[in-house]
Amino acid sequence: MTFDLLNLNAPLLNALNDLGVTTPTPIQEQTFSLLMSGRDVLGIAQTGTGKTYAYLLPCLRQWKYSHEKNIQILILVPTRELVKQVVTEVEKLCKYMDVKVAGVYGGVNMAPQKDVILAGLDVLVATPGRLLDLILSDTIKPKTIKKLVIDEVDEMLDLGFKYQLTRIFDLLPQKRQNILFSATMIEEVENLIAIYFNNPVKVEAATDITPLKNIEQMGYSVKNFNTKANLLLLLLRNEPAMSKVIVFLSTKSMVDLLYGILKPTLGKYADYMHSNKAQNKRFETITHFDNGLCRVLIATDIIARGLDLSEVTHVINFDTPAVPESYVHRIGRTGRADKKGIAITFTTEKEKEYKNNIEALIKLKIKPLQSPADLEISNTLIKEEIPVVKMKNILVKKLKKNADKPGPAFHEKKAKNLKTNSKIPHAEKMRMKYGKPIKKSSKK
Repeated sequence: MTFDLLNLNAPLLNALNDLGVTTPTPIQEQTFSLLMSGRDVLGIAQTGTGKTYAYLLPCLRQWKYSHEKNIQILILVPTRELVKQVVTEVEKLCKYMDVKVAGVYGGVNMAPQKDVILAGLDVLVATPGRLLDLILSDTIKPKTIKKLVIDEVDEMLDLGFKYQLTRIFDLLPQKRQNILFSATMIEEVENLIAIYFNNPVKVEAATDITPLKNIEQMGYSVKNFNTKANLLLLLLRNEPAMSKVIVFLSTKSMVDLLYGILKPTLGKYADYMHSNKAQNKRFETITHFDNGLCRVLIATDIIARGLDLSEVTHVINFDTPAVPESYVHRIGRTGRADKKGIAITFTTEKEKEYKNNIEALIKLKIKPLQSPADLEISNTLIKEEIPVVKMKNILVKKLKKNADKPGPAFHEKKAKNLKTNSKIPHAEKMRMKYGKPIKKSSKK
């Protein structure tokens, strides 16, 4: 099967020929005729299987020129980086077509994005939050949208976009084609489909989640975070083949910590990536790494999905991911386009269960390696590794302040004001009052 055998028009075929792309991937071949028929489609395929062209080619094939330049095709993706990447792919495919495309995302001024949309667009690529803002501000008139594409929907739900997605579904016209792509099928995705899709056809490019065959997988058992950092520096120093490396960690704070450790040694050849980084810096980081100006990119799972980074030689799982599917997405950044790749996983004693779950999912043992003899073992634990001592919280009734002392209004009574229950004779009272006994005078 080649693209020439599909029902593509000359402009799209010419653009594919310019790109050197002649053969569709399985997911592209299986979904093309279904999408052309106008059916709602659910595509299950891993990152790197050609999902982007699987939905772009049929959507652009059915695009019709309009003088009004109203949005016909809406594409939702989870991250800003994916917005930019999908926009670039649309521009490549529309080289010989008069299609206006733009991308919008949060974290930047919305005014310039409004101006671009009001000037007229055919295709809009957006993150859910910013799209909802633009619809509610009446910048986007959703009634003209004919096709809704949601890419990496499982990642969107992981990032907390469920509310935005359901609001967008409610605001879009009922008569539209829904196209959804996901790497995994989770319950939340099934619930969305049951409510908002019209009898969708499910297409799976692969029945099992298995890593690419051209990725060599190996791992080290390592004591703690600082020892992992020592091992990483040792590998980078001793392995010249590690020329383009992505190091994955689960949290932003861990990324910052490791970057601070590597920066003095690697200098400008190390960079980091997570959602707290300024947007322009994020784009700059991706560009520098993809162009080979940066050797080591330390990142959260924000770049484990969708982004097409070329010629990554190694993926380092600095921590073993708790979710097995995350491992598959991470190592999928290397071994692309028929090139060999290497994935190395560092595992502590506490992470062994995660490793076992990964091996059960991929039906393969990660090859164990012996730590280098000159590896410096650190006994210093970071904050996250220090055991938390949990003590039973026994509630004790709080005593009032200075409960054993009299309050500020208290003062000793004078002796004459002290009350007693004993009866004092009148003569004694007079003596206490006047200092001498006073006798009662006899009545005359």
